[in-house]
Amino acid sequence: MIEANAIVGWTFVVYIALMLGIGIYAYKKTQDLSDYILGGRSLGPWPSAISAGASDMSGWLLLGLPGYALAAGMEAFWLAGGLLLGTWLNWLIVAGRLRVYSQVARDSLTLPEFFEQRFRDNSHVLRVISAFFILMFFLFYTSSGLVAGGKLFATVFGMDYFTAVLVGTLAVITYTFFGGFLAVSWTDLVQGLMMAAALVAVPIVLMGEVGGISETFAVMEAKNPELLTLFTGTNGEPLGAIAIISLMAWGLGYFGQPHILARFAAIRSEKDIPAARRIATSWTALTLLGAVFVGFGAIAYLDGGLKDGETVFMVLVNALFHPVVAGILLAAILAAVMSTADSQLLVSSSALTEDFYKSLFRKEASQKELVMVGRIAVIGIAAIALLLARDPDSSVLGLVSYAWAGFGAAFGPALILALFWKRMTRNGALAGIIVGAMTVVIWKQLSGGIFDLYEIVPGFILAWISIYVVSLMGEAPSMEIQNEFDQVVNR
Repeated sequence: MIEANAIVGWTFVVYIALMLGIGIYAYKKTQDLSDYILGGRSLGPWPSAISAGASDMSGWLLLGLPGYALAAGMEAFWLAGGLLLGTWLNWLIVAGRLRVYSQVARDSLTLPEFFEQRFRDNSHVLRVISAFFILMFFLFYTSSGLVAGGKLFATVFGMDYFTAVLVGTLAVITYTFFGGFLAVSWTDLVQGLMMAAALVAVPIVLMGEVGGISETFAVMEAKNPELLTLFTGTNGEPLGAIAIISLMAWGLGYFGQPHILARFAAIRSEKDIPAARRIATSWTALTLLGAVFVGFGAIAYLDGGLKDGETVFMVLVNALFHPVVAGILLAAILAAVMSTADSQLLVSSSALTEDFYKSLFRKEASQKELVMVGRIAVIGIAAIALLLARDPDSSVLGLVSYAWAGFGAAFGPALILALFWKRMTRNGALAGIIVGAMTVVIWKQLSGGIFDLYEIVPGFILAWISIYVVSLMGEAPSMEIQNEFDQVVNR
């Protein structure tokens, strides 16, 4: 009889082979840097919506969030609610205008290039500073995905942690290296659908084993009544405004995530955005609810605790399903990891290629040269993230929360105001990006009292104020910029 681990292993091999096949197919369609970075702006509503969600949620959706629900109970709904609201608002407020304006702004391919063209910054300072923060925060974000992959292989196969991280990294590098944005988006569509299927199947089977939702809640109440309250922590203490605001504030991060914003710029037409918004919001609601109920069901199903709560999804899958089915469901975790890591590698590669290499050193570089530099950058960035992911005790949720806050505070206010406020200046944008990013970095080092507030909140507020004050202190933008802005936003 074939061992269960062997069956799961072959399932993984088939899955990774499928992703590499998509990468090779996309390679044949990648002719220039626009194809490599934005897929020639050709995405329909389904791939743009699902790939945005899949690249957003990452491994933490199947590891971090179920583990948090296992430990905190109903408190997890504050976090899930903030993320759902943020997803909807980002598609509603930002997507349409960014799609139109990024193309009008001299066909900007990256977020730093968009800022440079929006404010006519010939000094390149705004572009370089933006790219620097993208690279800095993405190193932490990408490493979180590699940690998730390492935990997956280590739990399922008993592999050495670092070897497991290395295997997952090589798989992601390969198809991102060859196929660029098209490979990333098409694989994300497959991976996003797999994640949704897994987060429907596992809670349904789990609830059946426990005896239904009412029985699940009854066991949770018996173990700790505080698990069923929204306004009280598991220790019986009131949750407090700081804790609730911190959890809901995760939704603010959406407005500044470069790998999500790239999907808005790459959608084939602004007319596709309403459909994409409905698809993205529905997918997000379904997967968040499923992840939370995996944690709830685990409280009732498991007699003892887990050494690492973030492995709860893997433990349940191995316990509840036949090895073939378990292999498919566990591949959904690999899908979650890969769908985010590939997007992060590509955006980081784009920043190095378009915003550093071409902008500062090789303005006349050919498209073939730029694509090759982008591919080499994928390898270099992945290698650095691999070093950051060496610690097996790293928390996926912890790494994600830091990078999420950094992007949200640095770029969220700057992008929203750049799309809606024509009085905004280059110096205002620069001040907002620097203040937002540095507030997150500094706030993260402090603790106690007000400093327990999630760092994205002060970062977002101070960045917004900085943009407004510095913009009003300087001269108004030229009439040429103002007229172009009016023509675009009034379409």
